[in-house]
Amino acid sequence: MGKIDWRLFLKLSIKNRINAMENIIIENKGDDTLHNFLKEFIDKDTELKLTIGEFSIYAFYDLLKEIKRLKSFEVILTEEQFHIEEASFSKRFEIAQQQQNICGNNYELTLKNNMNSTYIARVINTLIQSKVNFKLLKPDKYLTNQMILKNKLTQDKNVFLPSIYNFSSDGIGTQPSNSLTPITAITGDENIVRTFSNTFDNNWKDTDSVRDHTDKIIERLTNISSENTPEWLYYVSLYHIFHNQLDELDEKSTIKEGTGFKETTVWNTLYDFQKDGVVGLISKLEKYNGAILADSVGLGKTFSALAVIKYYELRNDKVLVLSPKRLRENWTIYTQNDVRNVLADDRFNYDVLNHTDLSRYHGFSGDIDLKTINWGNYDLVVIDESHNFRNNNPTKNDRPTRYERLMDEIIKQGVNTKVLMLSATPVNNRMNDLKNQIAFIINDNPQALEVYGIDDVDNELRVAQTRYNEWAKLEENKRTTSRFLEMLNSGYFKILDLLTIARSRKHIVKYYDTKEIGDFPKRLKPISIKSDIDTQDNVSSIKDVNDEIKSLNLSLYQQMAYVLPNRKARYEELYDTQTARGIFRQEDRETSLTGLIRVNLLKRLESSIHSFTLTVSRMVKQIEDILKVISRSQNNDIILPSLIDYDDEELETAFEDYAVGKKNKILLGDMDLHRWKLDLQEDLEKLKQIQNGASSVTPIRDEKLNDLLRLIDNKIKNPINKGNRKILIFTAFADTANYLHDHVSEYVKKKHGLNSALITGGGTNKSNMSGIKVTNMEDILVNFSPISKHRNKIDEAATEEIDILIATDTISEGQNLQDADYLVNYDIHWNPVRVVQRFGRIDRIGSRNTKIQLVNFWPNMELDEYINLENRVRGRMVLSNVSSTGEDDVINEDADKRDMNDMNYRRKQMKQLQEQVVDLEDIDGAISVTDLTYNEFKSDLSEALKVNENELVTAPTGMYAITDADLLDEAEPGIILTLKQLSNEDKEQSGLYPYLVIYMRQDGTVKLNHLHTNQILSIYKKLAKGKNIAFQSLVDQFNNETQEGKNMEEYSCLLTQAIEEIKGKTEEVGIQSLFTPGGTHFESADNLQIDDFELISFLMIRE
Repeated sequence: MGKIDWRLFLKLSIKNRINAMENIIIENKGDDTLHNFLKEFIDKDTELKLTIGEFSIYAFYDLLKEIKRLKSFEVILTEEQFHIEEASFSKRFEIAQQQQNICGNNYELTLKNNMNSTYIARVINTLIQSKVNFKLLKPDKYLTNQMILKNKLTQDKNVFLPSIYNFSSDGIGTQPSNSLTPITAITGDENIVRTFSNTFDNNWKDTDSVRDHTDKIIERLTNISSENTPEWLYYVSLYHIFHNQLDELDEKSTIKEGTGFKETTVWNTLYDFQKDGVVGLISKLEKYNGAILADSVGLGKTFSALAVIKYYELRNDKVLVLSPKRLRENWTIYTQNDVRNVLADDRFNYDVLNHTDLSRYHGFSGDIDLKTINWGNYDLVVIDESHNFRNNNPTKNDRPTRYERLMDEIIKQGVNTKVLMLSATPVNNRMNDLKNQIAFIINDNPQALEVYGIDDVDNELRVAQTRYNEWAKLEENKRTTSRFLEMLNSGYFKILDLLTIARSRKHIVKYYDTKEIGDFPKRLKPISIKSDIDTQDNVSSIKDVNDEIKSLNLSLYQQMAYVLPNRKARYEELYDTQTARGIFRQEDRETSLTGLIRVNLLKRLESSIHSFTLTVSRMVKQIEDILKVISRSQNNDIILPSLIDYDDEELETAFEDYAVGKKNKILLGDMDLHRWKLDLQEDLEKLKQIQNGASSVTPIRDEKLNDLLRLIDNKIKNPINKGNRKILIFTAFADTANYLHDHVSEYVKKKHGLNSALITGGGTNKSNMSGIKVTNMEDILVNFSPISKHRNKIDEAATEEIDILIATDTISEGQNLQDADYLVNYDIHWNPVRVVQRFGRIDRIGSRNTKIQLVNFWPNMELDEYINLENRVRGRMVLSNVSSTGEDDVINEDADKRDMNDMNYRRKQMKQLQEQVVDLEDIDGAISVTDLTYNEFKSDLSEALKVNENELVTAPTGMYAITDADLLDEAEPGIILTLKQLSNEDKEQSGLYPYLVIYMRQDGTVKLNHLHTNQILSIYKKLAKGKNIAFQSLVDQFNNETQEGKNMEEYSCLLTQAIEEIKGKTEEVGIQSLFTPGGTHFESADNLQIDDFELISFLMIRE
């Protein structure tokens, strides 16, 4: 190709015979612009030849009349604008944004914000097809920017511009820019123009140097100017909003090549949804140093975590798993040379410790010596059931808490430690429950996520708790999950979205092929059974027994109230607890305890008459024992000690004899024994009367037990899945579990020839199946659920099984028992979440059962009556709900109203459980992590990227689409704007920062501001997803009103009003932060202007 001969250029420029030549300096400011210069020099005989890196439609539009007058217009582009080399998702996005200047650069935002880009693109497309030709310089060639105006008829209008800016509005001077370099134009020299024109022509014809590009430009402009479908605009908006998290969706860029990870057994065992989760977790661990996996019950969190562990082990990282003791074997099995280890080929080598080991300094945990372990040498810590670390309550002996030891000795010390947490899905009523878990990830540094738009993590969590407390006070009909999401601060959304992966069962079914994963079993309508206590009706009803419970003093548990006034101060000094907002008195704690004891008695009565009788009998014996000691003292048979007899250093031995209380002991010599004795005797008399009635109900007369036996008979005779006789029975109390096993196992063995077993956690496990190691809980579970637990790998010849398993909540989490299809809650748990978690043991992905059944035993009374009853039992308990911030949730003047709201709320949840089995995230009123992330929208984007990434990556900004308001009841005519804030100052409080979405009504008022991100995106999705054909009648209506999109003043005005709203909210949030401890970030928003925001897209909602 030809090159510029600068020696020739200098020689020609100094010849005397070019007296008409003139050098013109164009400042490109005010009226002295390249735009005005070209308007003066272009006529119908002008041939314009342009060599340029990039151009925009706005420069063409500014010179529309002039370009139409040209004789010809040829452009050599020196930079490819529509070709993106293979790279990661996020890198492809970055490259694409650099190549988007055809639709306007940063200096042309004002023009883009006029919202008529589509119209302009349509006009310029027509212009190019009739007047302009493009060629593209090949990658290994180089040319500088230049412009030639060749005019054969008018010599004075021959112009050569040896160096120009890009052909954009700022480049031709119609938009201001930061460039200070003027443009030089050499006019009137026919020889210079001819020379460089010939060079241009030679380059134009040189197929080794350039290739035709006009069709590509026309294709690009056609795409820009075409009517977009609502669905396409939805995907384009999501693509921009979530582009910085795209690598979490990109397996290729996350999983490093050469590790052999994809050849591991664990990776190839995973379903697709689990693989996507693992990729996301690894990406978050690399990016944020931690992640929380909070998938719903039954979605295989353990195997997902094992895959993550294997990835880091292949990088020679040292891994520690911290597990609840009851789930320890779920993890240790995969590190052992054991036939049950289905992942033996992967040779896992991580360490496993119990949560409780963090409180130990000596001894062994498995093979690990806790005295010599190098805590600071772990590259990755995996915490199972991490919600157990939600509290960090101080210890009495000033030793570090488990939380503090994990933070100080593992995470902060030694090597940089990444943290993966497996957590329960619900958030429930303590938004701050996540604070300590998040602190592990951010290394206790509240500013750790500042680069991602979260200035102060602690402040966002405090604000979230405040919003929750406000929501909890709403009337029942207003206290909905959607209302809560409206009220919640966007920063909390963003924290969870950055750090968590939380998929619900519905999400998996919706976004993944169920043929590959297998269908979930069908949940049959729950069976509700209401049993009386006594078949002979000789025992009072629950209501009557409860009235007797309410009349008890329960003075046995309120020792501080009976301490002599002159002795009380010493005990207060020992046992009162200092909190952030004052002192929590031991006497108040004991008062609270009596409320819990009354509830416990009621719940035990509801569980089984046997459990209730045992509890009452224990209370009777305790009172009788204390009364004996008091009587001996009053008879002067013994001398009771007092604290005044001991110095401080002797306190450790002071409580060895004649003291009451478990943890906080009180010496009987310091108590008003006369008064206490009278109250104890009154309780004893009432308790003995209750005991006599309850103990008369033998197992034969126990109606609830007999109802259970009939239920078992019916299930065995009429299985809901062919040949499946398995039943899993849960109870909250070990006493009830032992009672059931004693009477069910013998009955079932004798009548049906089936084996039974009992698991009670801290108690003694039992089974009547021969060969079972009852000391090993896992041995019982393997024989109860042999398929899911891979028993055939242990003993291929084994055929005998356990069919009836009775258990406490020790196995309500973390166990796969999906061989069973029938689950009985012998007592209904007060927390509906626990009921669903129990059911999750059999309600699991890939189950062999087509149907599963939940059976709930309820007290024999109407639900409203029962809840009212329980509420009265609880009374006004002065409970100190110490949150993870150390602040007390002190009962205030709104407590009565809140209690009533809680009661109504629970009634609603319990009624829901009587009608259907729901997922955790669908429990009425439960707030779930899955509600608090943008996972649903990222999954929509992920699906779109699989099919249309090439189109999405090149999609221009500033596009619009039109949808129908009638598609959604809550929709109103208006516009949903997707914006990008370009200024780093006055950062908006958006969960999507730097992106914002805002919903404006057509009349200019705000329907939903940018703080309601999740809600707006949900509306956007409902109005757009699946709408892949334009609403032609609405499009025609719009085109008529706006002259095909040319006249967009009405919509541009809405954009201006939206930005004014954003500015207003910035100041409002800033002012509010003045009154939030540690949360001040107030600045005036006056600095924000319309040019500080780039218009990404706008969805017009019409009717």
